[in-house]
Amino acid sequence: MRLLIFGFGYSATAIAEELRGRAEWIGGTVRDESKAAAAKNAGVEPLLFGGAQISAALAQATHIIQSIPPGDSGDPVLARHADEIRTAKNLRWIGYLSTVGVYGDHGGAWVNEDTPPNPQQPRTRARVEAETAWGQIGQPLATFRIAGIYGPGRNALINIADGSARRIVKQDQIFNRVHVADIGASVATAAMQEATGVFNLADDEPAPPQDVIAFAANLMGVAPPPEIDFATAELSPMARSFYGENRRVANTRLKRDLGLSLRFPTYREGLSGMWRDGSWR
Repeated sequence: MRLLIFGFGYSATAIAEELRGRAEWIGGTVRDESKAAAAKNAGVEPLLFGGAQISAALAQATHIIQSIPPGDSGDPVLARHADEIRTAKNLRWIGYLSTVGVYGDHGGAWVNEDTPPNPQQPRTRARVEAETAWGQIGQPLATFRIAGIYGPGRNALINIADGSARRIVKQDQIFNRVHVADIGASVATAAMQEATGVFNLADDEPAPPQDVIAFAANLMGVAPPPEIDFATAELSPMARSFYGENRRVANTRLKRDLGLSLRFPTYREGLSGMWRDGSWR
């Protein structure tokens, strides 16, 4: 395996950690030299996105992971490298990291990988367009629709500690989450199996966001912040838009087709594990 990762960020770091020692070479694109050190520390060769090295890396890559979100002009990787990817002779598999937001609002009902996308926000419409464009590239493709990501450095424990946590309550509102370690394990397994199709990367228990904050506070032995009614909460337009969609996301194919069990099936295992070993910060 020679793996090229477009967008070496939070999730990509977890994926590279799972594949280090299994791949002959892993490269990851960065936007500037300040991010190169983090890639090197993860055993990944940093490549400047848009640089001359990318074409050579694509010619040798057997696997690609694309984690850069689409912009105003569409998918940034395809905008630069579609022809090279389409004709890459060594390429055996592509993994595209998308979002469960493409399903839109289902009034709290369950969705799975067979549920047609119904994007209701400009950003999720752009995601569906990017998914479609990658599906038309003519190479084996796995699309990962990812729920709300948490893990070391990004979690409710940190929000409690720094005073930014808010228990916003909207009746019957639920969200799925997924620990970054489960993203790493799932995408790495799919890459090694060269599995194709759509996979929802989401935990087993969609839950109200206020419950997650309360559980984190209990772990830390502090009082949770007071509940705030959604109707009167001060939220950015972006944050408020997330509450406009309500669904439960099933991870059927993850378990059935990849044979995986989540390391952190609910937020309770994820937060408890990080609190116990001190990795939450």
